[in-house]
Amino acid sequence: MACAFLLSPASCSGLRARMIMRPGAGSLLARRLREPLGAPLGEVYTFLSGLYFRGKLAYARAFADRPEHVLVITPTAGLRPPDTPVTLDVLDGFARIDIANGGSRFRRPLLADARALAAGLASDDEVILLGSIASPKYVDVLSGVFGPRLKFPLAFVGRGDMSRGGLLLRCVAEGAKLDYVPVAGATRHGARPPKLPPLPRRVVPAGG
Repeated sequence: MACAFLLSPASCSGLRARMIMRPGAGSLLARRLREPLGAPLGEVYTFLSGLYFRGKLAYARAFADRPEHVLVITPTAGLRPPDTPVTLDVLDGFARIDIANGGSRFRRPLLADARALAAGLASDDEVILLGSIASPKYVDVLSGVFGPRLKFPLAFVGRGDMSRGGLLLRCVAEGAKLDYVPVAGATRHGARPPKLPPLPRRVVPAGG
């Protein structure tokens, strides 16, 4: 049974986005976005979102059955591999789309790519959404394509973005997968779970 991961996008209109998109931005990432080859989508989204997207990307890469089953939801380009090059113009286009309103510029390419992914999956393969199911912005399109095969981590319920990111990174460090449940009929809101205990420190033997 194969397992494909769909990662929700980072916000392209927040403070971090403005830092790299403003005229005269001089960071290395900002300069790369202005070059013809751009920068990898996963790297850009990790900068924009921080811990949450870093956790999603690390988890998906650790537990996907093959690299092409790690895909990122984008505002205008459907599902894209995290290594997809992104330029400043592309990022500016992303920032102009309000995903929450579910307009055709967002829904149409997402629907087309979801159908293409579904066509290559077996009937018992799973599609794991690493993102929010609290609103219909992703779920409506994806559920219509994947049906009961669309699942999400049960441990996400009640957690904020930072907590989810930390949880995913902990799973990668421990080599432990989360439990997944179908999105259809799932509880989308819940009580906040207890804070994660700190990871145990590595003991370095004396004398190296």
